[in-house]
Amino acid sequence: MKRLAVWSRRAWLPVLLDAAVVALAWLAAFLFRFSLLRNNAPADLAHIIAVTLPVCVLTWEASLAGFGVYSTAWRHAGLADVGRLARACAVAALGLAALLLVMRVPNFPRSIVLIHPVLAAGLLLALRLGARLRGERIQRDTHEAARGLLVLGSIDDAAAALQSLRTARQWRALGVYSPIAAEAGSRLQGLAVLAPPRSLDDVARSFGVQHALVASPAGSATRRLLLEQASDARLALLTLPRADDWLQTGTRSGTPRSLELDDLLGRAAVELDVRGLSELLAGQCVLVTGAGGSIGSELCRQIARFGVGRLVCLDVSEFAIYQLEQELKVRHPDMAMVFLTANVREAQRMCALFEQHRPALVFHAAAYKHVPLMEQDNAIEALRTNVLGTVNVARAAALCGAARFVLVSTDKAVNPTNVMGASKRLAERALQVLAHEHAGTRMVAVRFGNVLGSSGSVVPRFTQQIAAGGPVTVTHPDIVRYFMTIPEAAQLVLQAALMGESGQIYVLDMGEPVRIVELARLMIRLSGRTEDEIPIVFTGLRPGEKLFEELLADDETTLPTPHPKLRVARHGDVDGPRVDLEALQRRIAAAGMRDPDSATVKDLLAGLVPEYRPQATKENAS
Repeated sequence: MKRLAVWSRRAWLPVLLDAAVVALAWLAAFLFRFSLLRNNAPADLAHIIAVTLPVCVLTWEASLAGFGVYSTAWRHAGLADVGRLARACAVAALGLAALLLVMRVPNFPRSIVLIHPVLAAGLLLALRLGARLRGERIQRDTHEAARGLLVLGSIDDAAAALQSLRTARQWRALGVYSPIAAEAGSRLQGLAVLAPPRSLDDVARSFGVQHALVASPAGSATRRLLLEQASDARLALLTLPRADDWLQTGTRSGTPRSLELDDLLGRAAVELDVRGLSELLAGQCVLVTGAGGSIGSELCRQIARFGVGRLVCLDVSEFAIYQLEQELKVRHPDMAMVFLTANVREAQRMCALFEQHRPALVFHAAAYKHVPLMEQDNAIEALRTNVLGTVNVARAAALCGAARFVLVSTDKAVNPTNVMGASKRLAERALQVLAHEHAGTRMVAVRFGNVLGSSGSVVPRFTQQIAAGGPVTVTHPDIVRYFMTIPEAAQLVLQAALMGESGQIYVLDMGEPVRIVELARLMIRLSGRTEDEIPIVFTGLRPGEKLFEELLADDETTLPTPHPKLRVARHGDVDGPRVDLEALQRRIAAAGMRDPDSATVKDLLAGLVPEYRPQATKENAS
C-alpha cells in the first residue's frame, strides 16, 4: 500500500502542476488584456473568471492526457514529446474556443482565447525544459566520478550514441571526434566536435582520455578508418551493445562494452523472414546434431527464440552438450529440451533416437572440419563422420517423417584440395541422392566460409598468442579468407531451411575476403599493442591449405534467391556422376576396417569426387 501511495503521488503530481500552470496562464491572460493594455475591465470580471476557469483547466487537461503527454517523464522529454505537447495545446485551444462559443458568457473578451494558448504553451514547455535541465544536472553530478571517453563518428552517428550514454553511469563523454572536416567547431549536446586536420591522437591527449566509443555503423569504411586511427592513438575501444547482446542478456542497456573483432568485420544485420520462420518452427520438434559446436550451439540458441515445441540437442562430446544444457536451461527454463550424447556414425542409434523423438526439422552440423588435422593420419575419420554420418542422419530423418533436413557444409567443398573439403563435397552429393530417394523430406545443403570465433579458427588462436605476448603465426602473407559472425551464419542456415528446395545447395554471401595478415594486425591493434611488441611470423601453408577459397556467391557460379545473402549453386557446378550410396558405404566401411593411410583415402576420394585435386606431399610440407 505504501508503494502504491508513492506511485499515486508521482502520477498525479504532473497533472496537478499542469493544471496550476494552465490556470495561472488563464489569469495572466486577463491581466495582460485589461491591465497591461490599459483596457477597461467589465464589472463582472470576477464572475467571468470564476465561470470559465474550471472549463479552461478541464479542457486543457483532457487534451494533454488524450495526446499522451503524461506518458513520458519530464526529465527525459525530447523533441517528439515537444511535438506531442504542441499538438495537445493546439487542440485544447480550439476546443476551449468552441466551448466558450457555446456557453455564450456575457462580456467575455474574445481576445483571451488568443492570448491564453501562447502563455499556457510557453509555461508548459518551460516546466518540462526545467525538469530536463535539472535531470541532466543531477546526472552530471552523478557522473563526475565516471571515466571520460571520446565519441568517434559523424554528428548524426554521435548524437544517437550520446543519447544511449545517458544511462551509462560509469562513462561520460567529454568530446566528439568526427571524420568529416566540415563538422569541426560544431557543438553537439554541449560537447565540442573536433575533426581533421587535428589528429585523433592529439585530441585524445588534450582531453586526457584513454578510451573511445565508436559510434559509426558496423561495416562502414568510416568505422574502419576511425578504428585504425584510434588504435594508432593507443585508445581502448568501446562500442554500444547490439540487439544480439540484448537478446542474450535479457536486458536493454546502454552501457558500452569492449570492441570485438566481429564489430569491425560485421556487416548489416541479417534480415530474417521472422513470420515464415515462426510458422516453420513454432511448436515443432527440432533436432540439431553437432549441437555442442560453434555453429550447432548458435543454431540451438536461434531456434529456441522461435518457441519450438521441443529442442533435441545431440553431440558426441559429453562436456560440450553439458555446457549447452546449462546455458539453454537458464535462458529457456520452460522449453522442452532433450540433450543427447551420440555418434552420428552409428546408424542404428540414429534411427532409434529419431524414431523416439520424431523431429519435424533436422539441422546436421556434426562434422570434422579442421583441414590440417584431417589431411594425414585422420583422413579416414573425415569420411566416416562427414560422409557416413551425413547419410545416417539424413536417412533417419527421412524414415521418421521429418519435413526438412539441412546439411551445414563448407566453401572448402568447392574444387577441394584437401580431405575435409572433399569429404563435405561427397556428403553434398550423397545428400542429393537421398533427396531424390526420399521425396517426402526436403533436403538442402548450406555452404559458408570461416566463422569468426568458431572453435579452431584463427581468431581464438590469435587471441591466445597475443595474450601470451606473441608471436602471432600466419601461414602466408597473401592468404585470404571469407568471414562472417556465428549468429549471421546460423540465421542464414535457418533462412535456407525455410526457402530451400529439395536437393539444392545454398551458398552464403560472405562479403569481401580478408587477408589473414591484416586480420592479425587488426587484432594486435585492438589489444592495445603494436607489431613491435607482438611480432607476426609466417610459417608456410599447412597440408591441404589453399591461398584463397573459391568465390561462392558470384553470378558465374550461383543463381540469386529472394534473400539477398543467399544464392543457389548452379547445377553444372554441383552435379556429378550419381553416387551409389550402398557401394559408397561399403567402401568407406571396408577402408575403415583396414585403418588405411592418407594416400589410400585420397585415392578413394579422387575416384568419388571428380573435382578433387589433392595437393602433392612436397607442396604440403612447404
